Amino acid sequence: MFISFEGIEGSGKTTQIHHMEKFFQNNGQDCVITREPGGTRIGEKIRAILLDPESKDMDPLTELLLYTADRAQHIKEFVSPFLSAGKTVLCDRFYDATVVYQGFARGLDIGLIDKLHNLLFENLKPDITILLDLPPEKGLSRAWKQIETGDRKNVETRFEEEKLSFHNKVRSGYLDLARLEPGRFRALDASMYENQVRNEIIKILSGAMNPNT
Repeated sequence: MFISFEGIEGSGKTTQIHHMEKFFQNNGQDCVITREPGGTRIGEKIRAILLDPESKDMDPLTELLLYTADRAQHIKEFVSPFLSAGKTVLCDRFYDATVVYQGFARGLDIGLIDKLHNLLFENLKPDITILLDLPPEKGLSRAWKQIETGDRKNVETRFEEEKLSFHNKVRSGYLDLARLEPGRFRALDASMYENQVRNEIIKILSGAMNPNT
C-alpha cells in the first residue's frame, strides 16, 4: 500500500507519519517512511537547493523540473522497490504537492504537470492520501515556532518565507484536489490536538487494512 501525507507548512505531516509508522509496526505490517523532496541520497541534495531560502529567485519551471528529477530518483530507487517487495510506503508529500505548489500557487499549467507525471511515472499515485488541513496562519505559526526551537532546520525555510497569499492558494489547491478525488483523499482538521489527529488517521488506515470489518 502506498500512503501519502499532504498539507501546508506546519500541518503536522512529519509528526503523524511517524505515529503511523509505529501503528503499522504494532500491527505486524512491514512499512517504510520517506519524503519528497529527498528520500534518496541524490534527492537530499536536490532538497537542499529547493528549500534553501537563498533560492528564492528560482524560476517556477526550474522548480518543477527539480521536483520531477527528485521524484524520478525517488520512485526508481525507493518507492517502486519497496512496493514491489510488498511493504507499505508512507510518504511525506508526493505528486499532489507538485500540483498545488507549482500549479495552483506558482501558476504553471496543471495540464502540463499532469502530462509530465503521466509520461514519466505512468501516473503513479498513492492508494490513500491523508490531507491535513488547517488555516495557513496557524500552520505557519507552528512551523516558525518549530524552526525557532530547533525542531526544524532553519536552512529549509524557503516556502515558510512565502507570502500568506501563496499559502492560501496552496491550501485551496489541496482542497480542490480532495474534492476531485474523494476516493483517494481523506481530509482531516489538522487544528485538532496531535493525539486526536493521530486517532482519526488510525481509524482511516484501520478501515483500509480491514475493509470487510
